[in-house]
Amino acid sequence: MSHELQFYIDGAWVDPVTPHRFPVIDPATEEAYAEISLGSKADVDKAVAAARRAFERFSRTSRQERIDLLKRILDAYKARYNDVADAISREMGAPKALAMQAQAAIGVGHISQMIKVLEGFAFETMQGTTLIAKEPIGVVGMITPWNWPINQITCKVCPAIAAGCTMVLKPSEIAPMDAIIFAEIMDAAGVPKGVFNLVNGDGPGVGQALSSHPDVDMISFTGSARAGILIAKAAAETIKRVHQELGGKSANILLDDVDLERAVTKGVVDCFQNSGQSCNAPTRMLVPEKLKDQAIAYAKAAAATQKVGAPDAEGTVLGPVVSQVQYDKIQGLIQSGIEEGATLVAGGLGRPDGLNRGYYVRPTVFADVTPAMRIAREEIFGPVLAIMTYKDDEDAIAEANATVYGLASYVQSGDRKRAQAVAARMRSGNVYINYPPGDLNAPFGGYKQSGNGREWGQWGLEEFLEIKGIVGYAAA
Repeated sequence: MSHELQFYIDGAWVDPVTPHRFPVIDPATEEAYAEISLGSKADVDKAVAAARRAFERFSRTSRQERIDLLKRILDAYKARYNDVADAISREMGAPKALAMQAQAAIGVGHISQMIKVLEGFAFETMQGTTLIAKEPIGVVGMITPWNWPINQITCKVCPAIAAGCTMVLKPSEIAPMDAIIFAEIMDAAGVPKGVFNLVNGDGPGVGQALSSHPDVDMISFTGSARAGILIAKAAAETIKRVHQELGGKSANILLDDVDLERAVTKGVVDCFQNSGQSCNAPTRMLVPEKLKDQAIAYAKAAAATQKVGAPDAEGTVLGPVVSQVQYDKIQGLIQSGIEEGATLVAGGLGRPDGLNRGYYVRPTVFADVTPAMRIAREEIFGPVLAIMTYKDDEDAIAEANATVYGLASYVQSGDRKRAQAVAARMRSGNVYINYPPGDLNAPFGGYKQSGNGREWGQWGLEEFLEIKGIVGYAAA
């Protein structure tokens, strides 16, 4: 049975209280290929009530019960792995290789990592005669984005389960199909009824209702700063915990002792990955003034290797961006770069040659970008790189930190100690030295307007826990 027009509430697939059909657009063709139903406050009320009922028992399950449950979820996920990858490729345009090797794969990574964390996590510790207990926060509303959809679902759902919380998930209505499959995975794994609930919908209809609901104890949101502000305001009336991972405008500092060709090439590739639709993408490349011309040449060559095409086409590196709205926003920012006097090194306005439909963007590199330009300040969320120059290390550090965002920073150097010294001064939640491999137990989250709180591994688990001090627990 197809569940696209239903919600998963209290362990069963149910019809919406008031059906509201909504098309799911394939960004490669600009045509609808499926329909979901958008939910309403009435659907949220049903899902929250189910989660509240389930919390009393689930919060008292043992560590081993929750480990066993996560292991069953992992097995069920692996059984549907290809379905998850196919859905992500279709709904948000990820090339098949990226969908298989990164998008779907990170779901396995987060579930597996949370099992390891839960096995050794200390929920109780003694501090003198006082017991410090970490307990599940309660019912969690989860609002997830379209750009790395299963990543954000699993890095919220899994620690919430590990903590003993119950939850209501609202995935992005733009890319909802992987979330429907994930609900089927949860059902197949035997998640107790009411522990996990799925309600599709948009921000005004479902996001607002979840954020303001008096029986929701916490909101965990990933998305834009604009939406984050609205969620925080809606949540304020009930003083619930609000965890947010928002936008970014990450600087990539290339110090003057670096292997320039490698550093520039890898920086371009990392910026453009997922068609530039990553909140921590290194979108501002800071290079020494004396190396500017070389850096521009390397960046132009790297951009030329980024083949844009249909997600299922052989050799495609970059697929389309997710929607018409996103395409138009990116085009507007590219236009602003041209008008404000940046030098267009590669790419530019319009679709790549040979692609007459689909939300395809030309891989674009700008040089001679100055701090006042919009492309240096605003999150573009597309395959657009801004190359900026600096005089010395102090100048580079100041410029890297001169942003309202603070999600990630990147430092490249031939001298690790020098890179470490620069990393220590970055005002961001993550710093990546010399393009390291990923670490799913590293804390992920931002400073400043990039949000608050942390996700991934033990840090993600901590977010879903309250802290209780039982004074006099032991005899003095």
